[in-house]
Amino acid sequence: MQAQHADDGDPFADPAQVEEEEDQRTFVGEATLNAGRNANLTLGTDSLIVLGITAESKTTRVIPFFNILWASLTKIDLNIQYTTPIGKSDVQVAYVTYTLDPSSTTNAENAKNWVARLLDRAYGVSQRQKRIKVLINPYGGAGKAAKWFTRDVEPILRAAHCEVDVERTSYMGHAVEIAEKIDMDAYDVIASCSGDGLPHEVFNGLAKKSNATEALRRVAVVQLPCGTGNAMSWNLNGTKSCSMAALVMVKGIRTPLDLVSVTQGQKRIISFLSQAIGIVAETDLGTDNIRWMGSARFTYGLLVRLLGKTVYPCDIAIKTEIDDKAAIRAHYSANVCKHHQSLKLASTSTSTLSHSSTNNDDTSPDTSSPTSIGLPALKYGTVQSPLPPGWTLTPYPTLGNFYSGNMAIMAEATPIFPASLPSDGLLDLVTIDGTIGRLKAIASLLAVENGTFFDMPHVNMRKVSAYRVVPRFGKWAKPSPPNKVQEKSWVGRVMAALGMTGVNSKDNNNRDGGYISVDGEKMPFEPFQVEVHRGLGTVLSRSGFVYEADGPAGWDGATATATATANTNTNTSITESSAEAGTAQIER
Repeated sequence: MQAQHADDGDPFADPAQVEEEEDQRTFVGEATLNAGRNANLTLGTDSLIVLGITAESKTTRVIPFFNILWASLTKIDLNIQYTTPIGKSDVQVAYVTYTLDPSSTTNAENAKNWVARLLDRAYGVSQRQKRIKVLINPYGGAGKAAKWFTRDVEPILRAAHCEVDVERTSYMGHAVEIAEKIDMDAYDVIASCSGDGLPHEVFNGLAKKSNATEALRRVAVVQLPCGTGNAMSWNLNGTKSCSMAALVMVKGIRTPLDLVSVTQGQKRIISFLSQAIGIVAETDLGTDNIRWMGSARFTYGLLVRLLGKTVYPCDIAIKTEIDDKAAIRAHYSANVCKHHQSLKLASTSTSTLSHSSTNNDDTSPDTSSPTSIGLPALKYGTVQSPLPPGWTLTPYPTLGNFYSGNMAIMAEATPIFPASLPSDGLLDLVTIDGTIGRLKAIASLLAVENGTFFDMPHVNMRKVSAYRVVPRFGKWAKPSPPNKVQEKSWVGRVMAALGMTGVNSKDNNNRDGGYISVDGEKMPFEPFQVEVHRGLGTVLSRSGFVYEADGPAGWDGATATATATANTNTNTSITESSAEAGTAQIER
């Protein structure tokens, strides 16, 4: 019995339902392409479904849209290029070709429209055919970076019809010069085959341009991981695989990134990842003499310092915005939900994603004044300026670790800052006392990987917009009171014998100097000041709004009532007792 339609005179037919059924049939028809006598190709929800229809092959293959690099129609041949997994985390290019029925002009027109819809699904809001400047650090990956690019990365970029220009760096700082001189009208992306050092140089090179703000917003900075830590790739790509990172770059969504100004004296540099003084900086930069240990040197150096209860006295002034962990969790939840909704709305359009199309205007840097033509003006001055109002200055005589992060993951399986967001205008700051028990210190180390570090009681976590640090050890130590000089601990003596810096000693006048790390790079051991520039930089990320980390435990259950607000529970004036002087300027 044939069903009747409403316009056939069926008084019981629901016109809306009939129309919906017809729309569904039309959608299915447009989503499916008959590829000759070999297969039917259907655009599914998130994958291309290939159904073999021959007697010899009635198999079904599923290719995620994310993996599809390109599709083209040449006369009667349909070519699809995509990536297929190899091993645990790598991908490689694969091709499939179907010959369509040459006698059907209708099928040819349908095929053309179907290919257009496939590419729309494959790229969504991501830009197609990116123009990429590739910088290769020839020493990266133990000298294998160039080989990895040629073998693992370049085939993916070519298959995706990207324009690629490759240049090798020759010396430290070369990437700064390249980025400073680059024609930003010629490239969409600068990709570094390296560790985190080359992206640091690229950001600082773009920051040297006369139109720095515009350059940092227009040119996306990307890492193709070929180093030791590869933190940038872990955060934005979720991988240390060069080939997978290349796929994410091809499909990456333009994402605003907070950048950080670090001032020392009259010098100003840009940081994108982290700043540290204390145990992390000492472990990273103070173990070069035991590089023969490989990555184990970091664990070894960290354990030695933890066991030695090494302390790094500092005076620290902070512009705190959120200092409660529950409020930080709620802040993370609110931002993730907001940007998820923005990206969902943007995905309904197939137009190229602009820098701000999935982000509210409040993530954008201030371009209302001439000073923003270059870098944004420093809101709080430099480390040499009087301490701004609203900052809280506190001496930390037994500081163990001062670690400030602009990204969530600092190395593989190391999400030190799980509540970090790409463009909330805030840094996540961790401070830990250096005199906590050794077992508690080791437990902290283990807690990072299992996701419980954030909630440990002795881990002081807050979100800040600016801070200033003045070391009080090494050449910056205050004079020790008479008869208070103590010798190094037994651990300190062992460290000294091994030639390792950061030796545990209570005599801050005579102890070794220290290290200050910015994005893993060594900075002069002297006072420094930091402030955040919201959404100043641009990267390509897999999600478009969040790092590839799990977030703080319980963030998805955080209630809207626990809104993260600026910290107002401290007196903004600097008292004599907290500043150890009756002035609002840190003594240098």
